[in-house]
Amino acid sequence: MTAEAIPDYPFDRATALEPPAKLAELREQCPVAHVRLPSGDVAGLVTRYDDARAVISDPRFSRNLAREGAARMSTTKDGGLFSRRRMGSENISEGEGHLRWRRLLSRWFTVRRMEVWRPRIQAMTDDLVDGLVAKGSPANLSAGLGLPLPVRVICALVGAPSEDQDKFAHWSSTMLTLTRNTQEEVDQAYEDFNAYVSGLIDRNRANPGDDLLSELTQITDSEDGRLSHAELIATVRGLLLAGHETTSNMIAIMTAMVLAERERFEAVIDDPELIQGTVEEVLRMDSTLSAIGVPRFITEDVELSGVTVPAGTTLIPSAPSANRDPRKFPEPERFDPRRQANQHLTFGAGPHFCIGQPLARMELQVVLGTLAQRLPSLRLRDAPDDLKLRTGGISGGLQDVWVTW
Repeated sequence: MTAEAIPDYPFDRATALEPPAKLAELREQCPVAHVRLPSGDVAGLVTRYDDARAVISDPRFSRNLAREGAARMSTTKDGGLFSRRRMGSENISEGEGHLRWRRLLSRWFTVRRMEVWRPRIQAMTDDLVDGLVAKGSPANLSAGLGLPLPVRVICALVGAPSEDQDKFAHWSSTMLTLTRNTQEEVDQAYEDFNAYVSGLIDRNRANPGDDLLSELTQITDSEDGRLSHAELIATVRGLLLAGHETTSNMIAIMTAMVLAERERFEAVIDDPELIQGTVEEVLRMDSTLSAIGVPRFITEDVELSGVTVPAGTTLIPSAPSANRDPRKFPEPERFDPRRQANQHLTFGAGPHFCIGQPLARMELQVVLGTLAQRLPSLRLRDAPDDLKLRTGGISGGLQDVWVTW
C-alpha cells in the first residue's frame, strides 16, 4: 500500500448516527488496514469481530504506547493519552499489577452492589427530569440530564463534591484530545487534576466516609500498601474521568438513537421488559462514542484474518465495526432489542473488560425507563441527520441533543 493510499482516520461519515461507510468496506475487503492518525503516524485498523476480540483480549498486547515504535494518536507532542507516561498508572495498567488493581476495585462494581445503588440513581434521575419538565420544552438533554447524572453518581460513589463537575468536564476533555488542545493545555489539565485528587484524598483521609475513595485510602495507608499514593491518584482520576465522560455521552447517544426511529422508544413504553435489550442494542450499534477505542501495541507477530501482522505494529481494534460484523451478529444493521447473545465489544473484553460496565448499564437503563414513563411524548427537536458529532477528541459522542415533548 502506498503512502498516498493510506486513508486518514477517523473516517468521515455521511450522518452522525451512522458509521462511516469505509468501515464496512474494509471489514469485507481489507480487515487489517493501514490508516493515518491525526498525529501523522500509521496504525493498523482491525475491523472484524473475531480479530478485534483477539487483539483486545490477548494479554501479550500492550495498552502502553509510551514505547519505542508505537504510533502516537494525537497532534500534541506527547502523542496523546495512550502515549503519555503517566505517573502512578504504570504498575496498574498491565500484567500482575493490573490484576491486583482489578481485584481491589471489582468488589465495588459487582452487579449485586450496583443494584443497591439503583434507588439512589433513580432519585437523581427523577430530580433531573423534574428540572427539565420545570423549565419546559424544548430542552437540551445533554446538559440537563446526560452530563449531570453520571457526575452525581460517580461523585457519590467516589466521595467527591458534584459541584466540581465543570472542572472534571474540562480536565477530561483536555486530556482526551486528538486535535483540539495544545500540549501546554494538556500538561496543565494533568497537573490540576492530580492536585485536585490529591487534595480530595487528604480530606477523605481526615474524614473517611462509606465511599470508594475512603476505602481505597485505608488500603493505601495499610501496612501491606496494596496501592501506592501515586497509584491511588491515578485510580481516582481515572474513575472520575471514565465515570462521567463516556456515560454522559452515552445517555445523549441512547436518547438520540431511540428517538431517531421512534418505534424503538414506543416499544419500550409499551413493554418495559425491553429496556435492557434496547440499551444493549444501543451499545452495540453506536459508532459515535470512540473511533480510537483502546489501541494495542503488538509485541510479537500475530495472524489476523490470514494476514501476518509484525511485532512493533500499533493496532486499533474497531468496536463500531466489529459490533456490526455479520459473521457474529445476524442482520447486524437491524436494531433488535430481543437480540440473543449480544456479546458486543463496546466495553472491551478479556483482562481489560470495563470494570465500571455494571454501573454504566444501570444508569442507561434507569434513564431510558424514566424517560419512557414520564415523557412518553418525547421527540427529537431536530432531524436525526442534522445531529452533529463532537470531534477532536478520543471520546466522541454527539453535540447537544435537544428534545421536545
